[in-house]
Amino acid sequence: MADTPPDASTPTLPDLQHWTWVMGRAQQMMMEQGFAAMQAKPEGIPAIPGFTDPATLERARDFWAESLTLWQRFLDPVKAPEAAPVTDKRFKAPQWREPVFDLIRQSYQLIGDHMLRGVEAVDGLDPKQKEQLRFATKGFVDAMSPTNFALTNPQVIEKTIETRGENLLKGLQNMMADLARGQVTHTPDGAFELGRNLAMTPGKVVKRTSLYELIQYSPTTDKVLATPLVIFPPWINRFYILDLTPEKSFIRWAVEQGITVFMVSWKSADASMKDVVWDDYVGAQVEAIDTVRAALDVPAVHTIGYCVAGTTLAATLALLAARGEAAKVASATFFTAQVDFAQAGELQHFIDDEQLKMVASLSPEGFLDGRYMATTFNLLRGRDLIWNYVTQNYLLGQDYVPFDLLHWNGDTTNLPAKWHLSYLTDLYRDNLLVTGTMTVDGTPIDLTKVATPSYVQAGREDHIAPAESVWKLTQLFAGPLKFVLAGSGHIAGVVNPPAAGKYQYWTNPGVHTTLADFVAGATETKGSWWPDWVDWLRALGAETVAADGARLPGEGALEAIGDAPGEYVKSR
Repeated sequence: MADTPPDASTPTLPDLQHWTWVMGRAQQMMMEQGFAAMQAKPEGIPAIPGFTDPATLERARDFWAESLTLWQRFLDPVKAPEAAPVTDKRFKAPQWREPVFDLIRQSYQLIGDHMLRGVEAVDGLDPKQKEQLRFATKGFVDAMSPTNFALTNPQVIEKTIETRGENLLKGLQNMMADLARGQVTHTPDGAFELGRNLAMTPGKVVKRTSLYELIQYSPTTDKVLATPLVIFPPWINRFYILDLTPEKSFIRWAVEQGITVFMVSWKSADASMKDVVWDDYVGAQVEAIDTVRAALDVPAVHTIGYCVAGTTLAATLALLAARGEAAKVASATFFTAQVDFAQAGELQHFIDDEQLKMVASLSPEGFLDGRYMATTFNLLRGRDLIWNYVTQNYLLGQDYVPFDLLHWNGDTTNLPAKWHLSYLTDLYRDNLLVTGTMTVDGTPIDLTKVATPSYVQAGREDHIAPAESVWKLTQLFAGPLKFVLAGSGHIAGVVNPPAAGKYQYWTNPGVHTTLADFVAGATETKGSWWPDWVDWLRALGAETVAADGARLPGEGALEAIGDAPGEYVKSR
């Protein structure tokens, strides 16, 4: 039998040896004299920034040197330097170790790394512009990942062959559904339902206004703290982030600790709310506080403000202080809330005059569609909340995985356009809350006059309200204050039930002026910070009363309008 001729597409050993020599010789030539000669520019010819200046030439030399090393590794893996271990979870699958796809992966990571390094080397930009360029470049690099394209993702190719293309058809169906919905889907339809497996803590709606519903939860203990608790969630999202599945519910847990809990559920904006401004939200907080005080016949309430509602709670406290009514609030707790926006994190990349004009143009009916904000927040973690789903659900055609937190994340709320634009302008862009130039109902707001005992919680990995930014609140208030740094971020750092045994938190009773000083001497405690918070709350007043009469929803002056979680949380 005649010898079978070698496959022309398969490189022979002499071919590999030849190309290895070519790459090695080219690398040697470049390293020894190529770029040295380019740097020795003719006399009188200036260096062109970004093209022939020494820093750019240095980066170009590094890029080509690393590229040639990569090719050498591909053509002659025995002689090539050992590749760095794969730490990017996008490329953990064994298919990415196959030579061709390993080359694609490493080439992508090499180019992306040099693009990001190039951003750092750009001169002439102010810090904000540099941050915006860095954010945009990182987003572009994430979008261009070979995992996001069918022909460069070996897992997709393998799945397409295995299913004879059914994965792509199913993925196309998923994508078309998302386009019709106007947002990326994260969980399967029908997996979660309010009152069935979310927002299940028993209670009653006891008040309804044009802006909010007030929910009172049913006690589960014979005795409760005499001072009730009123929680203000952000109106950017639905309140049930604090009442997810029963094992994760902060509300259920707080009730079980013997606290009378009230929750404000904000109305998702519609055209009737086109004139709503910040004064209205501050006024609503004051009204809710007064409503609970009167209904339970108590002099004061404990309060919690989460995110933007915490920012608003700070203004509410300042307003009450200015009116001589600070005693209405026994304590204030802040979940990842900012008041000084000088270091407000990645959301600042979306705050400039052009983007503010765009936001205004998106709200012709007086409210901003919540899908816009959902997309903005998803872009902050595009790799996990956008491109991961492009790969898994569009290309691989996989089924969505039920996850209560991601269901909540996609349950958007509309925002009053006038107030939202003012919020972005006055706080994020101009930082007016800490300059003493903001007013509420004609009253100047001065945070340094707030003496209410406060508990301030920040998330160590929070990308929406960075810990450094949340810390600034501790330098403004005049009253006793406890700062707690929790593990994880904006959501998981808050929604961390003790039974889960996850994460940790840090405390430091000393007096500190910087977060770094606080961390340097802080004590780490494993698990949830919730028990620490309730101990702090009880230390302010441990008196209890019987859980009867007005402590039962609908049994006092406030009549029950309907069952929790109410109607506003369901409106779309």
